[in-house]
Amino acid sequence: MKTGATLVLTRRDVQHFVSLNDCIETVEGAFRLYGERKTQAPLMIGIHSSDGGFHIKAGILPLAHDYFAAKMNANFPNNPQQFTLPTIQGVIVLSDAQNGRLLAVLDSIEITALRTAAATAVAAKHLARKDSQVATICGCGVQGQVQLQALARVLKLQRAFAYDIEEGKASEFARAWSAKLGISVQSTKDMRHATRQSDVCVTCTSSRQPFLKREHIGPGTFIAAVGADNPEKQELEAELMAGSKVVVDVLDQCAESGDLHHALRAGVVRRSDVHAELGEVVAGTKPGRASKDEIIIFDSTGMALQDVAVAAFVYEKAAQAGFERTVEFAL
Repeated sequence: MKTGATLVLTRRDVQHFVSLNDCIETVEGAFRLYGERKTQAPLMIGIHSSDGGFHIKAGILPLAHDYFAAKMNANFPNNPQQFTLPTIQGVIVLSDAQNGRLLAVLDSIEITALRTAAATAVAAKHLARKDSQVATICGCGVQGQVQLQALARVLKLQRAFAYDIEEGKASEFARAWSAKLGISVQSTKDMRHATRQSDVCVTCTSSRQPFLKREHIGPGTFIAAVGADNPEKQELEAELMAGSKVVVDVLDQCAESGDLHHALRAGVVRRSDVHAELGEVVAGTKPGRASKDEIIIFDSTGMALQDVAVAAFVYEKAAQAGFERTVEFAL
């Protein structure tokens, strides 16, 4: 590859060079570095549009090489129905953090889906009960599918429930993933019935109204709240946040755009009530689960360092393989 040439990788290319298992390991390493304070806090800005919005997330990681990455994602929930387009579209720009050289431009769809689910898996590994066997997935789109796969990598799942406001989507999800994972996946119209039987619950919807409440959750449940990635979205009732141990990916970010944001605005939680950032738990500087009965919520708004870590992994694998699709932007 020429000096100064930039790799250009499509979604299919990304799929070729990274697996979900790779992502879980890579994302856990990113959280550990952040928890050890070996890198600076990542940044995020968001801009809203009429039917969706855009956000830019950026960060630096000291890996085998120092990398900077910035991701621009568009998130338009009505795209599949209105335009036959993905809900999420965007790119990640990866640069050498020592000299600024533009190393790669990568499609962001696959990386976003994988690294989001990988963060849930890392959190479940450290915060869910070790004997967790039953999960509920609320939201049966692309992200819900990857979330269930990721949980199955770190927990000994025996059963799962699939819930979606579109009942047909939940039924299709259950049929497909029962066969693919070899476990019982059951669609349900009664979310409370499912969550009360579950050890783990993942919410990955575009909801703007809280639907998961304290009465839906039994003792010892681990909840990954994934969908609320801007201030208008909310999945968890503020009182559920108030009665649980809360772990966040990035405190400042969650206070502005996660389910934590709504609990803070409701006045039922203070920033000081947040137990830890996930990186601190992974690094061992703060404890994780203290008892089998405590309810733990992971407020996941998407940390830019996850994108840096996975984009760097893909770039290194592609470069080692002699990947040849390049462009020289400086010409």
